[in-house]
Amino acid sequence: MAAPRALQECRAFPHLLGARRPYSSATCPDPPKGGILRYLCNRFYDIEYLVGWSAKLRYRNLRRKNVYYGYTKEIYGDNVAAAYFVLSNRGRVRFQGQETWFSVDWRGKYSSDFLQLRDVPVVAIDLSGSVLNYNGLDNLVKLTALRSLDLSRCPHVDDWTLSRLHVFKDSLEELSLAGCPQVTERGLACLHQLEHLRRLDLSHLPSVPTPGLIRILVEEMLPQCEVVGLAPYSGAQTSRDGREEPGVPSGARKAGEIPA
Repeated sequence: MAAPRALQECRAFPHLLGARRPYSSATCPDPPKGGILRYLCNRFYDIEYLVGWSAKLRYRNLRRKNVYYGYTKEIYGDNVAAAYFVLSNRGRVRFQGQETWFSVDWRGKYSSDFLQLRDVPVVAIDLSGSVLNYNGLDNLVKLTALRSLDLSRCPHVDDWTLSRLHVFKDSLEELSLAGCPQVTERGLACLHQLEHLRRLDLSHLPSVPTPGLIRILVEEMLPQCEVVGLAPYSGAQTSRDGREEPGVPSGARKAGEIPA
């Protein structure tokens, strides 16, 4: 708080400082004796401007990375446009009938052979660690045969993003949300429509307050799905005769099976 307070004091006494210079203080000389207040004012004003400029630059870059590839979709179709979007975000994509993935190399380059697969559906996408957000899903929602989607470690994937995944309810079998810091239990509740989901990775979700309890709820919501990552519920369970059995995992409550 020292910097803002010093800045306020500087601006409160303009007669002590004279005219304030614009954003840059690159030519500001070393502070003379008695002029330390003016020197600090110029320096902190530059920092304030740079912080604001950096935030705007990050926002513009985020919008550019999640732009809608409508022109590519009109020429090559939904699957090629989705693949182009994924590769532009340094992800990986696999088409139906293909064993190899299309991906970028260490220089960010990738093969353009996928342009010849406009009639082949995309079945697997890996966008882990990318800046995908709600708007970026516009490039993926038309994929009707998508079976695997990896969104792990995506800092901008939130509950609103998960609310759009219902479009994959007829095909999606594997989904990874591991390490997504903005995902909460409210977003996980939106996954109930993914009836064909077989594996769901929910590892390391810091915004989920009670992972053990949420895991039980997700398993009840998607009984056919294997839930990975959330810690099993370690609270006390009540046996049939009314006594508490501490530490009984949720998966051991069937037919009285309790692991040793």
